[in-house]
Formats: sequence, structure tokens, C-alpha cells
Amino acid sequence: MTINYNIYLNHDRLKYRMTNKVFVTGIGIISSIGDNVEETLKSILEEKSGIGPIKYLKTIHNKDFVVGEVKHSNEELIEIAGLSSSCNKVYTRTALLGIIAACEAVKSAGIKDIQFVSTGLISATTVGGIDKSEHYFYDFLNSKNLEYAKTHHCGDSTDKIADTLNIKGFTTTISTACSSSANAIMLGARLIKNKILDRVIVGGTDSLSKYTLNGFNTLMILDKELCKPFDENRKGLNLGEGAGFIILESEKSVKKDNKRILCEVKGYANTNDAYHQTASSPEGFGAYLSMKKALDKNGLIPADIDYINVHGTGTDNNDISEGKALKKLFGENIPEFSSTKSFTGHTLGAAGGIEAVISVLSITKGFIPPNLNFSNTISELGITPQSELIKNINIKTVLSNSFGFGGNNSSLIFSEP
Repeated sequence: MTINYNIYLNHDRLKYRMTNKVFVTGIGIISSIGDNVEETLKSILEEKSGIGPIKYLKTIHNKDFVVGEVKHSNEELIEIAGLSSSCNKVYTRTALLGIIAACEAVKSAGIKDIQFVSTGLISATTVGGIDKSEHYFYDFLNSKNLEYAKTHHCGDSTDKIADTLNIKGFTTTISTACSSSANAIMLGARLIKNKILDRVIVGGTDSLSKYTLNGFNTLMILDKELCKPFDENRKGLNLGEGAGFIILESEKSVKKDNKRILCEVKGYANTNDAYHQTASSPEGFGAYLSMKKALDKNGLIPADIDYINVHGTGTDNNDISEGKALKKLFGENIPEFSSTKSFTGHTLGAAGGIEAVISVLSITKGFIPPNLNFSNTISELGITPQSELIKNINIKTVLSNSFGFGGNNSSLIFSEP
């Protein structure tokens, strides 16, 4: 289904269309800290990281690095997803993770008939089906097993999620590096705001691969031990994998189906540093702009934010850049902040979706996740993440940051309804 929605997204000419609220009615997640929302919440509240030795990824570096690996083989993921065992031939790990999380989100939202209201799917990924491609690469060169070439492109996982959920309407894939699924959520919210769709399943999925492990190792930004976001002695990131999806619905859809509301998408913005192919700008100007514009979307001010789920990769560049952006926006009154990548690892295109789910849980369950492995404040910044779990706290509004290669910066704001 092709929809020319670009004409609806001009904020200056069509502001009158932008009154429709966007609600979150369902969440789904799988990562190294759990196969679902319940297990994820339990791991966070028990301060249990999922980062550890490599088990399922076939790589010569299996003893060199720790990663946030989902604790299942592809065969086990097929079983969890409720698919036929024959799916192992043409279903990538990326697609399987996405199906599991998206199906949980749909179930969480109490959706029994996907066609009941106009529903779309926006799924994000960076690595696509490369886990299959690299496994069968030499067969492909010899013109054998060409069917696997069909699963390489980023849209394959989106198609398979849509097929599983029986989504017949608008579907698209976003790939903007590590801000991918945050941008999927933002686009979904804009489509609802502009009354193009009443419900959108949004998020992202990515699996570990030799390609990404070797690539980030070449960039020399992997920590061989547990990552330490916003720590003076940080050495880099730990890669992870997983998927996170949320269900966005309009006021019309919520009322039509008498839906339970988890929270509201209160703000969103995307900016670009245009500074470097991989690094963020040293002063964090793009990150500052994305947070500021997200606040401005509904007239919020910095004091309205109760907790920030920072991008927080644990790399030298990101933490300095993001930290300076936080100081520029919030001054001396930076809210509690932490990086949940210390739990899950950096899940690349899935990060924004996974951290959106955690942000929603922070509001609905009343907690602030700890920034694990933190010891020393970065001297250049002088700001300290929340290193201890805070429970039984009233969290009204959460800001979630996702910043990608190329300076693609995205910020989302979730608020209690």
C-alpha cells in the first residue's frame, strides 16, 4: 500500500492537523536481559546485566569481547515465535527477534483484530539480514543457496513481521544507524498526529553479527570488559542485540476500543550534526537541538523532565558530546539520568525501541534504572549518572535519547497520560 504522506508532515502549513494526541497502549521487548517485558523488568529491578561471553555468534573473537547476546539459538527463537521449524531456512535472527517483540506488543495492547482500525508498521534495523548473508557468503559466490540473498536487505525483517501480524496497510523500514527505531517511533507519531493512521506498531530489531563486531572493533570503540557509560575510565561500548516495539494509537482508536493507556508520546525531534561520518560533534550541538526541539513540540520546559534515558554508549566521544548537550539544555539542574546500555549492550538500530520500552516501564512502574559499572565522574563534565536503582518514585515524564552515526540525533519524550 502506497501512501503519499509527505504533504501532511509540513508543520508550518498544517498545524491545525497536529492536535491529535498519541498514546502508547502496548509494549514488547526481547534482549539479553529477558525474553519479554516481565523478564526485562525483573532484570532491571535486580540490577542484573545481560552482558557476558559470546555463545551463539560464530566468531574467532568469541573469547575477546563480551556482548549483550539474547540467550537463545535461532532454533529456540523460532519456537518462541511460534513459527514452523522450516523457517530457519529463510528467517534471519533479526526478523525472529522483531517478530517476538512485536507480537508481545500487540498482545500487550489487547489487539485481537489488527484490521479493526487502520494500522501500520514502521520497523527499524541497521544490520538487516546480514547474519544469514555472512553465514552463506561463500555458497552465494558459488551460485548456491541464492534464496538467502533475499533476506539480506533491511526491509526483509519488516515484511516478515508484517506477515506474522497480518498487517495489510502501510509498512516501511527505517535505517539511520543507532537512532533508527527512535525515528520509527517519531514517524509513527507524526502519521497519527496528521490523521493518516489510527494505530502504528513502531520499533526496531537488530541481531549480533561478525560484520558489526569486526566493524566496531576496527573503529577501536569496543570495551573488552563491561562497558562503563559516563565513567571517567570508560573504554568503549559492548555490542548487544534484541528488539523493542511499542503500539501507538490515536485518541479515536483508544476510545473506539476502550483501550488501556500506558503513557503519551509528548515530544519528539530529529536533528543532524553533519559533523563526521561516525563521531558526534564535540560540543554536542545536534544532541542539544534534538532534546530542545522535542521539549518545544508540546511546550514543555527542561524542569518537566524527571528522568533521562541517555544514549550513553560508553565511548569517549559520545559521553562527552551528550554530557555537554545535557549541561547546555538543563544547566545546573540536570535530571536523574542513566544509560541502560550497561544492561543490554548497544543494540544499534533496536536501541531506541528497547529504551522506549524501558522508558514506558519507568513511568508505569515508578523506577529509575541504575547506570551499572559507574565509579568515577568524568572530570571534563562534572556530572554523575544515577548509579543506584531508585524504586517507588513518581516518574511523570521521561526523555529518551538515541544518537546515530553521521550525527543523526533523535529524542523522544514519554509522559504519563
